[in-house]
Amino acid sequence: MACAQTGSGKTVRFGCLPATNPSTADGRWRGVCIWVRFFIEGKSRCLSPLFSTCVRPVVVYGGVSTGHQMRDLSRGCNVLCGTPGRLLDMIGRGKVGLTKVRYLVLDEADRMLDMGFEPDMRRLVGSPGMPSKENRQTLMFSATFPEDIQRLAADFLKTDYLFLAVGIVGGACSDVEQTFVQVTKFAKREQLLDLLKSTGSERTMVFVETKRQADFIAVILCQEKFPTTSIHGDREQWQREQALGDFRSGKCPILVATSVGARGLDIPDVQLVVNFDLPNNIDEYVHRIGRTGRCGNTGRAVSFYDPEANSELARSLVTILSKAQQEVPSWLETAAFSGHGPSGFNPPRKHFASTDLRKGGFFQDSSVTSQLAAQTAADDEEWE
Repeated sequence: MACAQTGSGKTVRFGCLPATNPSTADGRWRGVCIWVRFFIEGKSRCLSPLFSTCVRPVVVYGGVSTGHQMRDLSRGCNVLCGTPGRLLDMIGRGKVGLTKVRYLVLDEADRMLDMGFEPDMRRLVGSPGMPSKENRQTLMFSATFPEDIQRLAADFLKTDYLFLAVGIVGGACSDVEQTFVQVTKFAKREQLLDLLKSTGSERTMVFVETKRQADFIAVILCQEKFPTTSIHGDREQWQREQALGDFRSGKCPILVATSVGARGLDIPDVQLVVNFDLPNNIDEYVHRIGRTGRCGNTGRAVSFYDPEANSELARSLVTILSKAQQEVPSWLETAAFSGHGPSGFNPPRKHFASTDLRKGGFFQDSSVTSQLAAQTAADDEEWE
């Protein structure tokens, strides 16, 4: 179970790296890696590092015809990357055998287990032929891993599994400059237009809460001469891919998205993320602003804070800003501690770049242990 900031290379390090590791001493690949993602683009950018190797990847996902995917599967593969529904469908049709699975990778694992995919994941690991968790290597990774999801995820891992944390678990990327604008619901549209007029042609992602709102905002921006496209759950697969293609190419430098665009997308040179509507949980906020400031680059995130709609998120936002060493607006701090929001909030703990054997409870460096204990005590005192 691995946790690191958005844009830090988790997909390659924790997904592609095990997949390209030969299973035998002579370097021949005899095992299969099953890689599960909740969203896949047709061009399979998540697997691009594998195409220059001797490893053969195949992708299966919904929204397109199964015929081509079944023909592709019939030629065999070393790495099978799929969305939960289509992957289980192919297994049910007898097109995928699981007896040779050596690696099971869950990308964005916290969402897989928290957003309705848990039954599918249990069906997958319980499918006929799937090696038991003691006889396969299971890898899970995400930028956010709430403690309740960590406990749930342990059901899929070996008893002595490792938890690897780099930086702050659930923390925002420190390369993203976070700005908040206090604005009412009815003033957001004008605020967005003013912001986009000042940014010029920067590649920008605008996040909203509803599918209808995504299309509506995209139309408004197009009418104002801002080339814009949108992506959300009601769009067909080919429409999603076309929208992402137009965004990447610069034909439409503005992409309006619901939370479907908050994870699993690695789009180069996104300079600005705008939270037109803030999400209802802090983990989603972390993933949204993580679409910029990737791979060591810097980025900006501007969020519209509606005091009536977002008060319960205020305390969590203050914590995220503080941990990322960002300036906390005084009005946001006031809102956070004025009696609104969850009183039992626990801030994310700081983890150092070391390996924590959860079941054994040790760190490789005793100095790290003392540092972690001191940080935890300081956090407790600060937030009491």
